[in-house]
Amino acid sequence: MIGISDVEAAADLIAGHVVHTPTVPSPGLSALLGVPVTAKLELLQRTGSFKARGATAKLLSLSDAQRAAGVVAVSGGNHGIALAVTAAVHEVKATVVMPRTAPGRSIRIVEDAGASVRLTDDMDGAFSLVTRLRDEGLTLVHPFDDPLVIAGQGTVGLEFADDAGDLTDVLVSVGGGGLVAGVAVALRARRPDVRIWGVETEGAEAMSAALAAGGPVPVALSSIVSTLSAPAVSQLTYDHVAALVDEVLVVPDREAVRGVLELAEHAKVWTEPAAGCLLPAARRVVERVGGGARLGLVVCGGNATTGDVLRWAANFGLG
Repeated sequence: MIGISDVEAAADLIAGHVVHTPTVPSPGLSALLGVPVTAKLELLQRTGSFKARGATAKLLSLSDAQRAAGVVAVSGGNHGIALAVTAAVHEVKATVVMPRTAPGRSIRIVEDAGASVRLTDDMDGAFSLVTRLRDEGLTLVHPFDDPLVIAGQGTVGLEFADDAGDLTDVLVSVGGGGLVAGVAVALRARRPDVRIWGVETEGAEAMSAALAAGGPVPVALSSIVSTLSAPAVSQLTYDHVAALVDEVLVVPDREAVRGVLELAEHAKVWTEPAAGCLLPAARRVVERVGGGARLGLVVCGGNATTGDVLRWAANFGLG
């Protein structure tokens, strides 16, 4: 497992290459949830999500030989965008493997950044192909199974701990677990009394399944939230979450989409369902811990189009 010194080293490494995103109290969300809410606006990060942090940490750590050979990643959207854009900045050739279910906008951004895109029928196929490309000589920039990437994502928690006021509970979205693992390392060191809650969507429950099974297991994916849809977590992220996170909550896709609409209306920020899922989970946390809660939300990304959200809202009957 990584420690706070690894996260601090990553912060030094990526300083100047990523945005120190705002941490702000949200009067709108506070009124909506009935308790004080502070939001870490990682959707304002370069490439629109926290993923730029881990990708930058990894790319800046490559040897000359690795840079020359190029890098490869698997992504449901945001990790691919982050790697493609960051690799272009640092003049490293990148290949991104994505399932055909990935948002069309994400695929276009990756292509426009100059990366080579390889599409597969599903996420399982994407992970299989990226493993083959790694074995052929490309350096894998894994979205979560890499200590450097986790440390990079952990800089979100480092900034949150330094910039936020008093918090009792912090909610973090969970896909493969890289973000929640890194944030948990930082918060346990800087804010040891804060409760940490992971949040998944139904049909993308890799971490919940791992916790129930005592280790990583494959899961069937059916959630619309492609950016949270890892076919399994890694032993590395599982170990961090099992040791450092209080609980992982699971919410329906419909409520995650409702959360996107509520974040737009009440927080005045445009997010994606991977961030929208925090709001229904936050309601459950308040019910559990009571009105004395002071919530922190890691608003992880905003790479959904208006068309995407309107389509999802219509499909779920949300006005």
